Amino acid sequence: MRFLSESSGKRIPCYRVLNENGEIITGSDYEQLSEEVSVKIYSNMVSLQMMDTVFYEAQRQGRISFYLTSAGEEAINIASAAALSADDIILPQYREPGILLWRGFTIQEFANQCFGNKDDYGKGRQMPIHYGSKKHNFVTISSPIATQLPQAVGIAYSLKMDKKDACVVTYTGDGGTSEGDFHAALNFSAVTEAPVVFICRNNGWAISTHISEQFRSDGIVVRGRAYGIRSIRVDGNDVLAVYSAIHAAREMAISEQRPVLVEVRLNFICRIFLPASEKLIPSETHNCRKYVLHHPEN
Repeated sequence: MRFLSESSGKRIPCYRVLNENGEIITGSDYEQLSEEVSVKIYSNMVSLQMMDTVFYEAQRQGRISFYLTSAGEEAINIASAAALSADDIILPQYREPGILLWRGFTIQEFANQCFGNKDDYGKGRQMPIHYGSKKHNFVTISSPIATQLPQAVGIAYSLKMDKKDACVVTYTGDGGTSEGDFHAALNFSAVTEAPVVFICRNNGWAISTHISEQFRSDGIVVRGRAYGIRSIRVDGNDVLAVYSAIHAAREMAISEQRPVLVEVRLNFICRIFLPASEKLIPSETHNCRKYVLHHPEN
């Protein structure tokens, strides 16, 4: 009689191309980028940071009611978008505006949605940052966490039935993997062999709950194997690694008609939504850039 161990005792390695000094690691296997694409990636990452700063400050001033930034996740946004085709369908969570930016969504269009003005495609019926664009194959963001994951599998299965040369890419955070929809989506995709790429942004904290209080497994990547899905762990601060991994995952999903899970590890840098009457103070209880609510009257 032999029980399987609760863990392998050895952590799954993290795929990297660049070292801590930004230099190519000798022997790295990665996709070469042209100068044009490299410059566009850099330009879009800077634009995303600047847009986040303006809209976040607008929210703190009470001009808009809600905003979440992509701070620290610019490489995931832009590099993954660069690795995809315009025909690939995106089902995002909250922190993927960079994909729309890459596909041609203008800053004015972002502003229209956040302010809910007459030019907003949703006519002001959605909360701020709940972007959507049929033109850019970007399914409108939904507030409930992880509901987009099983929906992504259904759309991917329709692409499979129609024999389309495209896949579905859906995003979630480590907090989203604690939802039942995550597990249902992985099993659904494995059984139907749907061409879908799951990208999980694992910052270790969701919004405020550390992964040690969410699960005991070696991150998210090992869950792919549990459901019979090919998986990889990638350094989310490494643009070349993210681009190469997503490029390979897309090709795999389409050519082999299979789901792929990509866990992207990154540092926790979070600006969360608060009403303008509240302020942020650093929490000294955790060794991370975590912030907690503090009311002026307290």
